[in-house]
Amino acid sequence: MIIALLGYGKMGHEVEKIALESGHTIGLTIDNENEWLEKAGLLSSCDVAIEFSLPVIAVGNIKRCFKAGIPIVVGTTGWYDQFQLICDECSNVNGTLFHASNYSIGVNIFFELNSRLASALRDYPMYLPAMTETHHTLKLDSPSGTAISLAKDIISANPRFTNYTQAEPGPNEIPVQSVREGTVTGIHSVTWSSETDLITITHEARSRRGFAVGAVMAASWVHKRKGVFTMKDMLNL
Repeated sequence: MIIALLGYGKMGHEVEKIALESGHTIGLTIDNENEWLEKAGLLSSCDVAIEFSLPVIAVGNIKRCFKAGIPIVVGTTGWYDQFQLICDECSNVNGTLFHASNYSIGVNIFFELNSRLASALRDYPMYLPAMTETHHTLKLDSPSGTAISLAKDIISANPRFTNYTQAEPGPNEIPVQSVREGTVTGIHSVTWSSETDLITITHEARSRRGFAVGAVMAASWVHKRKGVFTMKDMLNL
């Protein structure tokens, strides 16, 4: 495949490394608006785009790929307030969008465990959930997209909860604590506590490589498909 990299920071470079190791070609790298002005014409010659930029830029990058008629794999989080509009546009132009809050294979298995645990505790109100996510100090969104996905999955699986919050939780809210320190790649923990015990599941990312591997896998899987897809589709979860 010929891959366009939209966003050429640390994740973009890691994706490039994995893509080249996997035998793919990098046809385009874009990291700012000036580069769009210089290189926009190259986008349509690529087979797929992988996007790791900034929340304020991601939606524009997605629309450019729709216009160019190429699938896009989006790793940026923090733009989901426009998610439905983007899905509608994808459908209108018969485009392709693969989105995920986290491309790590391990994290997506963790999502599945989280949902099953929340479902198993539906009828046990003595257990209350809480979540902590820890990332490096340069991470912009809070809570993380992964933490939001975990919270939404709990809400879907367990009708006792209707929302998540970073403030003092109400009776039907899941408390989420965000910690920003050092160069931590990403740690997510979900704890269900009662008066007598705790159940905790945790995923810790050791490096960005896992995210890049998943993103390149997603690009290979989606580049001949049409529609809106997630890691659950690719992993058949």
